[in-house]
Amino acid sequence: MHTIPNVALPYSIHYDHQGVIWRLSDLFLEHIPFHHERLVFCCIGSDRCTGDSLGPLAGSHLTKSISFPYEVIGTLEKPLHALNLHETVEHLNNQSIKPFVVAIDACLGNDKSIGNIAVHTGPLFPGKAVKKELPPIGDLSIKGIVNVGGFMEMLVLQNTRLLISFTMAEKLSRALLLASQRYSLKQKDDTYYDTNNDNTRQQVSSLDVN
Repeated sequence: MHTIPNVALPYSIHYDHQGVIWRLSDLFLEHIPFHHERLVFCCIGSDRCTGDSLGPLAGSHLTKSISFPYEVIGTLEKPLHALNLHETVEHLNNQSIKPFVVAIDACLGNDKSIGNIAVHTGPLFPGKAVKKELPPIGDLSIKGIVNVGGFMEMLVLQNTRLLISFTMAEKLSRALLLASQRYSLKQKDDTYYDTNNDNTRQQVSSLDVN
């Protein structure tokens, strides 16, 4: 059986890094409780702004996969954004079973960090880059740095290339799908595994993990 390496948080990796999908899936397997009774992925952002579309793009990728069994809030069709975030956070907080929330959002950073996917424990603060006061959300946060912050942030987000948001969202969602599939495989009886040979990669070979 594949042994998951100890990957400490916070963690950051560029979306174009060699093997980024497999590396992120290692990280997600270690830090996302796929066994949780109520695991929810909140993909924050707007389809009306290219730089802020990473979240709903990732949410749409995840919901299109029949092999991803977890609840996803926030897609291109039904975005999770400033207008409904308060309501969503309140709804999640009032559940009889407290959910574990993985929050996904785009953010701005410095020039050298553009393209990085950053993961840390605790909530993220949506709208912070554009000076909006929105409720924090997430037990684990995943942020895609799409452009440079520090000046005219809303204009910067609106003029961010769609390619970077789309590509980051695609690779992030594929890493989450891979982690979910690897988790499912690990739950099978150990007799299905050759203990002298790691077959996990072969069993998920239907996914392109480069």
